[in-house]
Amino acid sequence: MLISAHEHVTWPASGRADDPDWAHDEALIAAADRLGIATMACSCLAPRPSTPDTFRAANDRTAAAIARFPGRVWGYAYVNPGYAREAVAEIDRCLALDDMVGVKLYNEYKATDPAVRPVVEHCAARGLPILWHQGHCTDPLPDQPSISDAADLAWLANTCPELKLILAHIGGGGDWEWTIKQAAEAPTLYADLSGSVVDEGMVEMAVEYLGADRLLFACDGSMCAGVGKLRGAQITPEDRGKIESETFLRLLGRSAPC
Repeated sequence: MLISAHEHVTWPASGRADDPDWAHDEALIAAADRLGIATMACSCLAPRPSTPDTFRAANDRTAAAIARFPGRVWGYAYVNPGYAREAVAEIDRCLALDDMVGVKLYNEYKATDPAVRPVVEHCAARGLPILWHQGHCTDPLPDQPSISDAADLAWLANTCPELKLILAHIGGGGDWEWTIKQAAEAPTLYADLSGSVVDEGMVEMAVEYLGADRLLFACDGSMCAGVGKLRGAQITPEDRGKIESETFLRLLGRSAPC
């Protein structure tokens, strides 16, 4: 069974809502059907930096997709940790809903910034996983001055080992070899394999350094690439099964969807 740990439903004002390559809900489900993906854990990202009003609206969008496609869509509550009180309240609001499974943080603050601690500590106390956007690009990212990288997330994981922390898109954040090596420095840090990069050996290196017990199948919109790089990886059937769904289900404490 394939369960994608990182997908998105689309913010209506993004200009992508009517583009079938991006994201109205029917297209997402149709693509999953063609590729054999049973369930997708999705968030909706508001324009950044988000405000309490916009991240609440984004999460309502995710909740609507969950309700429309029960069992096919799970949800992450997206918040801006700079609004600590409002973010914590929104996490609690969302996690009271069926099939909300965790929290998504983007690039408003680095993982090393003290501003994120209230949200981090709240998630750790509640046992909620955080899926954290990251990248270590060789070229500057002027539109993402506060993007975290694997070293930042490894630091956070080591300073808060009880946190269920997922490093987003090994294959979508620049230098994936550096990212894998940095992630290996934090034994409690998970990572998803999503992103459009399909370099030979990437999945195999991730398994070698991190182990399949810390790796999650995901696509983050690059759905054919996500499925293809896992199918083509030279790994054992046992490791493949863990990555396809078993590790994510164990992390969430959930059973496979019917």
